[in-house]
Amino acid sequence: MSDHAKGVVIALGPEDGESFWQPLPSTGYVINKINPYNSPYDTFSTGIQVLEAGAHIRRHAHERSHELLFCYRGMGQADIEGQLHDIRAETMILIGRGLQHKITNTGPEQMRLLWLIAPPGLEDWFRAIGRPRHPGEPTPPSFDRPANVEVIQAQQRFVQSDGSAS
Repeated sequence: MSDHAKGVVIALGPEDGESFWQPLPSTGYVINKINPYNSPYDTFSTGIQVLEAGAHIRRHAHERSHELLFCYRGMGQADIEGQLHDIRAETMILIGRGLQHKITNTGPEQMRLLWLIAPPGLEDWFRAIGRPRHPGEPTPPSFDRPANVEVIQAQQRFVQSDGSAS
């Protein structure tokens, strides 16, 4: 047996993790799965995001973080720096820091994405703009982002939007 230190195992079920309903236009929810708050790993965070049909993630960019998206259900489109990429189940996209991107669910059903971001911080964003979600509860009426969203974006190190359609 080796003398090397071993890591830990974290096994989470479908609803395990801190979950938040998301404001317009990203109707749906997020579950923060693994992050520095609930694991010994402080270099990344990961979770799932569920976008309802017709919903989208507003155009944004991360100042310091690289983002990996993996679609495991549904279909849509990613607009990254003006270049369009089709998304369907098993599509993986790596979005480097500073790249403006927008994700749209163009399909008739939910789009389900696994996200991984390094360094971490996206879990704080979802907590700041969302509303707590509990498994099994009905979808709430749509709601807007907090009035101080620009302050939250600055705290979370988002790059100022390029001004194109959100």
